[in-house]
Amino acid sequence: MVATDAGWADSGPRMGFFTDTSVCIGCKACEVACKEWNHVPDDGLRFSGFSYDNSWGLGADTWRHVAFIEQRHPAPGAGDGLPAGDGLPAAGGELRWLMSSDVCKHCTRAACLDVCPTGALFRTEFGTVVVQSDVCNGCGYCVPACPYGVIDQRKEDGRVWKCTLCYDRLKVGMEPACAKACPTRSIQFGELDVLRAEAADRVEVLHRRGVAGARLYGDDPGDGVGGTGAFFLLLDEPEVYGLPPEPVVTTRDLPSMWKRAAVAALALAATVVAAAR
Repeated sequence: MVATDAGWADSGPRMGFFTDTSVCIGCKACEVACKEWNHVPDDGLRFSGFSYDNSWGLGADTWRHVAFIEQRHPAPGAGDGLPAGDGLPAAGGELRWLMSSDVCKHCTRAACLDVCPTGALFRTEFGTVVVQSDVCNGCGYCVPACPYGVIDQRKEDGRVWKCTLCYDRLKVGMEPACAKACPTRSIQFGELDVLRAEAADRVEVLHRRGVAGARLYGDDPGDGVGGTGAFFLLLDEPEVYGLPPEPVVTTRDLPSMWKRAAVAALALAATVVAAAR
């Protein structure tokens, strides 16, 4: 539907990512595959000091980022229903790892599209959002417009860069490089409706196994961005992963703001005319 609304008459089903963080092992194969396929420059290879992570976060030179989140957690059976194993708390309430491969969300209602003055950002026939680097003029309007802080500018020329969901691969029937490289199928690619159904089933399985904290993020078409094309299964609150708990399309108030500005302009014009008489 989003592709049709964008003018694609012959679009197929919307495609997207489902990232199941409960099986992410932090190998960063997705980061490497993304850089290799898309010729993304290195991001410094600096040790961040935040756990075993050397890529800090998403940016113009990091289109996939695997977060390493360390938590001290109560022992199993201490009231939260979390068993040991599967990357969850070890016996005795020791350190647990939460690992998650973050990426552009390819929002249904994408504020970056709303504010781009050149058409560099566009909606593809797969329902994804892509930046055309040769059209981008480096204005940077899309950077603060993104509610997830995904879009970033390169210092060399000011142009913005982000995940394209491997648009070139999709056009020839290939899956994105990151999903292809993921050894545990933490990153799954496919038709968005099918992925949402499978994700809901996965949450039920985890709940039956006692993982009470399992929940989906970004799958709800009724949320503040109309649902996302890349959504996640999380094992804790979104804030723990550095994700906004209630994202909202940042351009939602623009129509009312323009109306108020027009009313104010008319009132000012009327005042000037009245004063001139």
